[in-house]
Amino acid sequence: MTDKDDLEKIKAELACRNHKTLVIWATDCAARVLPYFEEKYTQDDRPRKAIEAGRAWVRGEIKMTEARGAAFAAHAAAREASHEAARAAARAAGHASATAHVAGHAVHAATYAARAVGYAAYPTDADAATTKERDWQYQHLINLRDDN
Repeated sequence: MTDKDDLEKIKAELACRNHKTLVIWATDCAARVLPYFEEKYTQDDRPRKAIEAGRAWVRGEIKMTEARGAAFAAHAAAREASHEAARAAARAAGHASATAHVAGHAVHAATYAARAVGYAAYPTDADAATTKERDWQYQHLINLRDDN
């Protein structure tokens, strides 16, 4: 199975989920790869704050506009990052938080998370690492409930 096939399987499942579940899933995907960013940019907490903002929006603690602002900040961190896995991890965090604004960002959070894993494993194990991450993403989505 290719990454494209895995992505299509994930997209089909995403279409059946409510908005808050998508944000939870997207932030969980991004959190798994956040260490790739934080190991390289120890003083930059913008991606972490974006993930936290997405989760805070799910709990009703912040408005969507605040989560969207955190997403913009994470994307700025990504633009400033020179390390590929770190850049992809920051983008995953940005899209995860942006999912509070537009549900369609969830799939992008997962895609950037999978890319981060692939970049970190490159060159010898990138495909296997990406496949393993996509498998986790799909199983995690299946296991999430829409009762939040």
